[in-house]
Amino acid sequence: MRTEMDASQPPKPASKLIVFARRTASTLFLWVTVSVIFASRWSWAYLGLIGLLVLIGTIEYFRMLRGAGVKCFPRFGILMALAYCAVLHGHFLSNQSAPYWLDSLAIFIAILGSFTLQLKYQVRGVESLLAVAANVTGFAYIVILFNFTARVVFLFPTESANPGTIGIQGTFLLLWLIAVTKFTDMGAYITGSMFGRHKMISHVSPGKTWEGFIGALIFSQLAAFGLFLAFPQEYSFFTSKIHIAILGLILCLLAVIGDLAESVIKRALDAKDSGRMLPGIGGSLDLIDSVCFTAPALYFYMKWFILPGA
Repeated sequence: MRTEMDASQPPKPASKLIVFARRTASTLFLWVTVSVIFASRWSWAYLGLIGLLVLIGTIEYFRMLRGAGVKCFPRFGILMALAYCAVLHGHFLSNQSAPYWLDSLAIFIAILGSFTLQLKYQVRGVESLLAVAANVTGFAYIVILFNFTARVVFLFPTESANPGTIGIQGTFLLLWLIAVTKFTDMGAYITGSMFGRHKMISHVSPGKTWEGFIGALIFSQLAAFGLFLAFPQEYSFFTSKIHIAILGLILCLLAVIGDLAESVIKRALDAKDSGRMLPGIGGSLDLIDSVCFTAPALYFYMKWFILPGA
């Protein structure tokens, strides 16, 4: 039986070994799920997973805002996420390219709608402006940026022989993006846990170390070149290994910044994790934070330097 003193004491935090075990189990579960979807190569399965992660991440974002007492408009934000995914994914499912006007129109509606909703309330200093900014930032950060994963997949045409099936190159490009991004995260976590001594940005994320950053750089290149060497035919669009090295470096740096960007949000809102969807990892936003920055970078690099005519 616990004494009154025991009951008043907060529970001890889980040991590093337990956290690592939970994180590993969640990572394995994710890779199995992603592998099944990758193997299917069904367009609706890819887009369904992307849309689900966007929706859950958006809900988590507004839940953290409300939990910290930040005024915002969650219903409007969630509706915007659903509408954007419906339009973008609908075009891809119809074998059409993403409309050039979609992002501009979506940002316009997000700003207009947020200001319009704010008109119902009294202006209370900077709080009123923050309410608008919180909604627009959440939409751009989660919905638009993470949906670049869908744009990456459909950079290559779908296979005409199998309607509704993603082309093999698009499939492997998305795999490359996820592998490099997550190996960056994994390299930083493993190396930092084992050898981390020198704090990187302690005022944002106390656990990040420069040793972990070096591990991230190494692991990202291992993933980038490892996949290329394992599947040379599928990655034949990488016409030079220089592209692989440069992209591996860019994605590594942006994955680290993306992880720290979410740390800024959680620290500002006094939240440990965005959610509890995945033990040891957190919520959807904890899962996709780094991809939100790496996916757009890969997309634009491919469009500008590797597939300029696409």
